[in-house]
Amino acid sequence: MRLRPIKAADLDGLQGLAQQAGVGFTSLPDNREFLAGKIEAAAHAFEERTPVNDRLYFFVLEDDATGELAGCCAIEGQVGHEVPFYNYRLGRLTHASVQLDLHRAIDTLFLSSDHTGDAEVCSLFLRPEYRGEASRALRCGALLSKARWLFIAQFRDRFPEKVLAEMRGVFDDGNRSPFWESLGKHFFPMAFDEADRLTGLGQKSFIGELMPKFPIYTTFMSDEARACIGQVHRHTRPALEMLKKEGMRWEGYIDIFDGGPTVEAYIDDIRAVRRSQLCQVEVSPNVAVTSESRWLAATTRMADFAAAWVGRGPASDGTLALSEDEARRLDVTTGDTLRLLDTQETS
Repeated sequence: MRLRPIKAADLDGLQGLAQQAGVGFTSLPDNREFLAGKIEAAAHAFEERTPVNDRLYFFVLEDDATGELAGCCAIEGQVGHEVPFYNYRLGRLTHASVQLDLHRAIDTLFLSSDHTGDAEVCSLFLRPEYRGEASRALRCGALLSKARWLFIAQFRDRFPEKVLAEMRGVFDDGNRSPFWESLGKHFFPMAFDEADRLTGLGQKSFIGELMPKFPIYTTFMSDEARACIGQVHRHTRPALEMLKKEGMRWEGYIDIFDGGPTVEAYIDDIRAVRRSQLCQVEVSPNVAVTSESRWLAATTRMADFAAAWVGRGPASDGTLALSEDEARRLDVTTGDTLRLLDTQETS
């Protein structure tokens, strides 16, 4: 498997991913014209033809054996500049009556744009066909998730101080969001699917226009909806665990529509950013080929960035031996530089 920047020829494959992602995957709507625009925006970002605060770096996971797209992921350079970035901040109000000796603390939701200017890791999706076998799903999912950190580490000066990730919220077996049913539908005269579609297409101004500006008391919501606050969809749990291991944490912000958590961290505190290292390539036909999912390597060029698993770590002199297949997958030769990460390192 190889992660690389998306290109124009991937439009059909990307739309196929969008169709499989389904409802609730806001950043990947099934709209061909919009997806084509996303690909074009990504091309401009990788060529550094757009301002740093308006860049979308979009990647695809390519199956080396078949050439098909197995998944995708992306990085937004900064959120909230062109289109408002809204979420709810979970807070608490305390009410007390001295005369009656009564005290009550009530959870509240505040409409917020606190993350404006932060980077976002987003759009991570792995096709169901690649989730069946546990070891394969782990390799693919980890490659999609962790390669983004190597990209950020290599081009650190293109990114701000903080990074966030919005996680998909809870849906029941009927693909219904209890959080939306109890809250969102009372303010938006449309179905969840339509609100989600508009948001995915970047049409977010209606959120600020229609949502109440005052705190919302969660006690008015159903028990089922309150239980969804800060919780993730069952398919999103592995992605959340990977982000938590990198140092991202939930600080009380949730999605407007489904109540899923927004996790965040300072970029320089992300484990993969801190622990990745540069090494020089040595290609050899005598290198043993392994399928170990420990060492992740990425190129240091932006326009044709690539990332893949390699079978070993660096030698004591800082060189990294690659098999001919590994070098071909990463499109590197002897003397080139790679950024390397030991994914099993815990400190």
